[in-house]
Amino acid sequence: MVKNIFPLIIVGLFGFIAGFSILHKGLPPTHDGEYHVVRFYEFYQALQDGNLYPRWATDLNNGYGVPLFNYAYPLSNYFASFLHFLGASFIDSFKSSMFFASILGAAFFYLWAKEFWGKLGGIVSSVFYTFSPYHFLDIYIRGSVGEVWALAFFPAFLWSITRFIKNRKRIFFLSSSVFLSLIIFSHNILALMFLPFCITYIVFLIYHSKDKKNLILNTVYIILLGLGLSAIFWLPALLEGQYVTGLQIFNFSDHFPELYQLIIPSWGSGFSAGGLQDQLSFQIGIANLAAVSISVLILLIYRKKNENSLIIAFFIVWFILIFFLMLKISKSVWEHISLMNYFQFPWRFLSLEILISSFLAGSINYFWKSKILTTCLIFLSFILGIGYAKPAYYHYRNDNYYLTRSNFIDGTNSPGNAFNTVFLKTIPKKEKEKAVFLRGGGRIEQKSAKSTFYVFNIKAESNSEILVNIAYFPGWKVYIDKSEAEIKNKNGIISFFVPKGEHEVKFLFKNTYVRNAATVISIASFFVLIFLFTSRLSGTIKK
Repeated sequence: MVKNIFPLIIVGLFGFIAGFSILHKGLPPTHDGEYHVVRFYEFYQALQDGNLYPRWATDLNNGYGVPLFNYAYPLSNYFASFLHFLGASFIDSFKSSMFFASILGAAFFYLWAKEFWGKLGGIVSSVFYTFSPYHFLDIYIRGSVGEVWALAFFPAFLWSITRFIKNRKRIFFLSSSVFLSLIIFSHNILALMFLPFCITYIVFLIYHSKDKKNLILNTVYIILLGLGLSAIFWLPALLEGQYVTGLQIFNFSDHFPELYQLIIPSWGSGFSAGGLQDQLSFQIGIANLAAVSISVLILLIYRKKNENSLIIAFFIVWFILIFFLMLKISKSVWEHISLMNYFQFPWRFLSLEILISSFLAGSINYFWKSKILTTCLIFLSFILGIGYAKPAYYHYRNDNYYLTRSNFIDGTNSPGNAFNTVFLKTIPKKEKEKAVFLRGGGRIEQKSAKSTFYVFNIKAESNSEILVNIAYFPGWKVYIDKSEAEIKNKNGIISFFVPKGEHEVKFLFKNTYVRNAATVISIASFFVLIFLFTSRLSGTIKK
């Protein structure tokens, strides 16, 4: 028992060291950190108002609101909200989120790599992954909390699906579906990027297994169940993308790294700008590149002597393919496969490149068994990466700093405030009142106000039109004396007609048919998961 836990303690300690600097007092000046602090606040407010799956951020867009959470990955928001509920600030929740994800990723990477390279090889691979420069770039420079969580669940899924294909136990069938859904909930773009690699990996394992037909069917079920569990997020985001702008504001052709940037170590806290304008590090890492080079040598030596040489060949092919896709010479591929536009930045493939190179690092110890070699490999990765495990400096601010300043809370929570509904051409001017008479006159008294629910007493002196200072978007409903009334799109803002007299008007945000269908799919998938778990916890999948 101790022998099994001790390696996890070791890789957990390395994960702790990798993320420790993020826990320092203050907020590191990352690219996305300030966006997430505001996002966490809005999400938490919506949860407090009774929205179990928030989709609307009410304070943004100068108080007109924006459907941010209909499209933004939710896992980090839920985790931060839980920490805030326990007493942490939103700033500390942001930092703690990446810290815990770093440790979790280290543990899962060890479990996955151990399946092929043994305990020592698993430790080597885990340390290489944890101390990869791009991993630190996501934490300390970009502050991409969603990507850091996805990097934690990538190896979790690969470990679980590997265990299932090897022993076909139902628990790994279920955990594989859960981990796949958590990747999607963590970061939808990385999930889409991960899927082709994931499928080919599964095909490779099945090809070298017995009873291929049964395994193919069950892995299809795993993927479908994972997609079903996460449908509440990805299905509306996909089918309702037509109602918002700014989901694709980056041109991929401006973000190809140069060859030397991938190979030669560099570090900077600036932004990706293309070519020599780049102030961001795109290095794969000296240790990672050395691991890939040595694994090529191992393949040449042992290609006919060990069955694990085939898995090395598989990963080397993927490493070369991804390396190609990050360079400008692959531009025609990006232009002809339109789905790749969603990846936004070609250098984002570094998320997979560090996973592949770190996995290959474990093979060195497996083929050339030596504790001295293992120690040297771990030391190499640690010493070359530890210098990146810290931010440039810290902003000593509290949550209130971000939640009270117009430049943080009044925008749309996106770069350049590009994200908005298609019905609004610009961010409207801020208004004091939530509802005003557009035509006619009388008195409007606001009785209740929550993030997606408002109640007014309206006394109209004549048949009147009311303008509600909320961005028009499918799902908003108005009820006059409990009867639904028609909502109008008035230049991107909501209006409705109210007859003469005194009325109680309720204004609320509901799910559309698409959102309801997605919710039903996720709930049904969850009950399928529970049924399978309780009915055959320790069983194996039937052949």
